[in-house]
Amino acid sequence: MISTWARKAVVPVFAGAAVIAAATPAAAQPNQQDGLINVNVGDVTILEDVNIGVAAQVAAQICGVSVGPVAVLGRAVDRSGDTRTVCESDQGPVTLRQN
Repeated sequence: MISTWARKAVVPVFAGAAVIAAATPAAAQPNQQDGLINVNVGDVTILEDVNIGVAAQVAAQICGVSVGPVAVLGRAVDRSGDTRTVCESDQGPVTLRQN
């Protein structure tokens, strides 16, 4: 049988470890797909934390291209976290970025 002293010493250690383990998973997931991205023109963010479909429509309109390929590019940005350039405009590159 475990002594009262040992029980009092072991329980806080395991409780502390459980609290640390519960807090760790959020920090371990740097790339969270949430379906939201940013649209930048040059160094200006024109849309922030918007749905991929909305971002694709706006970027396609600015660039004068079809929405479908831009939406595919937006999903890739959301998955990978990489920044992708849709086109070059007079104001600078039109880019999609992870939020």
